[in-house]
Amino acid sequence: MAHNKSAKKRILQTAVKTERNRYYRTRIKNIVKAVHEAVEAADKTAAAEAFKIANKQIHSLVSKGFIKKQTASRKVSRLHKMVNSVA
Repeated sequence: MAHNKSAKKRILQTAVKTERNRYYRTRIKNIVKAVHEAVEAADKTAAAEAFKIANKQIHSLVSKGFIKKQTASRKVSRLHKMVNSVA
C-alpha cells in the first residue's frame, strides 16, 4: 500500500487510465468485429455503413491520443479492403 500522498494519487490516476484504456480497446474490437460480420454476411450496404462508422470512430481515437495515426490508418485500410472485396 502507498505510504505518501503522491503515491496514493498515482495509484488512483493509474486506475482511471487503465479503465479508460480498457474501454477504448474494447470499443475498437467491437467496431472492427461489426465490419467483419457484415463482410462475412456478404451484405454490401451493411458493410459500407459499418465501415463508415468504424472509420469515424477510429480516427476520433487518434485525436484523443489513444492510438497512433499510422496504426489507425493501417486498420482503416484493411477494413476498407475487406469491404471492397464484398463488391
